[in-house]
Amino acid sequence: MSIARSELPGLDALIGFVEGDDTEYPSLATVLTAAATLRTERYELALAAGREVSAPTGPASVVVPLLAGPDSAQTRQVRQAVMDAGNTAELTDVLGPHPLLAEALHVRLSEAGLARADRARLFTVATAADGIVLATVGGEEAVQAAGITGMLLAARLAVPVMAAALDQDGSIASVAEQLRAAGAEQLALAPYLIGPELAEGLLDEASKEAGCASAEPLGAYPAIGKLVLSQYTATLGLPPQQPQGAPAL
Repeated sequence: MSIARSELPGLDALIGFVEGDDTEYPSLATVLTAAATLRTERYELALAAGREVSAPTGPASVVVPLLAGPDSAQTRQVRQAVMDAGNTAELTDVLGPHPLLAEALHVRLSEAGLARADRARLFTVATAADGIVLATVGGEEAVQAAGITGMLLAARLAVPVMAAALDQDGSIASVAEQLRAAGAEQLALAPYLIGPELAEGLLDEASKEAGCASAEPLGAYPAIGKLVLSQYTATLGLPPQQPQGAPAL
């Protein structure tokens, strides 16, 4: 979120969670209600101060799911919270597939010693792994979407990349077996996940199932913030820079 704020001054970037609702982890519904209330309060304060301002129109918030790909269980909850907020919130698509996510995967693999990269240009000169299992969650739909980013990653690394579902029994092992059958000898697991949607221990289990080392999830890689901001500005039809007072993210 700090990346989005730095690239769009005045952006009120907030984080809402689909599970839990307390001060540290406010629910998405709570955050959306607070954003709508704050916009109304700002408008009323401006009127009370004698300023000539137009009544606020459009969404008070734009909700960007912090997901690399489709995950029906997660997006269903997000969509319901947005629907409950009425016309005060608008929902964007998930972040991927996107070339920046392939870049992020490449960097995470190189950080784990599973791929080498020229860090100045992020251009591959060699790779420690000769086959990549791209691990995602969300079932078959998520696997198909991850496969698109996987093709971009394969082009960067010049090795085969196949997507598999962490939340489907046998999916990781099956894909690892296919890669080895195709000639890969040293595999690597690349989590196609931001991080929060990953159940504890699931990645370690997948690594053991595939019989290979794993990179870290995408996490707070700078490209993630840029993609979030891109979804936000595209939804509102804004240029890259917008004056202060833009709707909450």
